[in-house]
Amino acid sequence: MVFSPQQLEEYSHDGFIVARKLFSANEVATLIHHYMKLRQAGSYPGDVVADTELSNDPLHKFPRMIHMHYWDEASLRWLLDERLKEGLTELLGSEPLAVQTMLYFKPPGARGQALHQDNFYLRVRPGTCMAAWLSLDACDEENGCMRIVPGSHLWPVLCPSKADTTRSFTDVTVPLPDGIESIPVVMGPGDVLFFNGSVVHGSFPNTSADRFRRALIGHYINGAAEQLSQWYERVLKMDGSTIEVPAAPEGGRCGVWVDRDGTGQIEEIGTMPGPKSVVN
Repeated sequence: MVFSPQQLEEYSHDGFIVARKLFSANEVATLIHHYMKLRQAGSYPGDVVADTELSNDPLHKFPRMIHMHYWDEASLRWLLDERLKEGLTELLGSEPLAVQTMLYFKPPGARGQALHQDNFYLRVRPGTCMAAWLSLDACDEENGCMRIVPGSHLWPVLCPSKADTTRSFTDVTVPLPDGIESIPVVMGPGDVLFFNGSVVHGSFPNTSADRFRRALIGHYINGAAEQLSQWYERVLKMDGSTIEVPAAPEGGRCGVWVDRDGTGQIEEIGTMPGPKSVVN
């Protein structure tokens, strides 16, 4: 087992859990070398940096990669790794389907990503998606570690609002009411953060002088999922074979925070805009 009974209980309560040193130091070093070499070699389909007037933005040199497993064998092997399969199966209760890879470089001085929920983009129905977030560097508050709102896995997808693009490379966020805040998730190289697709998460800018915060991410869905956003063209079983999942319709309801007798509550009274594949 990847997780102890106590960890599984914590996941049920918080919506996220960290598997410490799931990947070895040698594996991490190999992955860093591989992706830095790919990044230096040129551009790839889906590379993205949100519009900015900052000509010296470090993300121009190190844009995020997406769907690398479509064309990179090392990314495909990692996405389907047996350790990730085992951990996700324990958390989901059944074997997952793999739908996405991403690589965030986040060099010194880079912006973070505003708080968001992954299922706003993936539109998995029924249920939600899951993320496996591998830390390739030591990450803490200085270099912009992941931040999570514990317990938000029980929330519906919230209606997005405009993000501060001086601090976030994406332009949408989800608002939080007074009294609810994100917490930092400090991780070491080789640690994997697993979290539910409704979990509100994001990160602050990398304020360090010389430290990257690189992360390799896989997104997965429950094997019983009946719908998935049209942007995810290739759905894989964990043995590498493909499977068809119908496209989810656009729109639907999203949650809005309202005040009920002095208490913040979420009501699904908003209309969800169409997702943009480039900003997840």
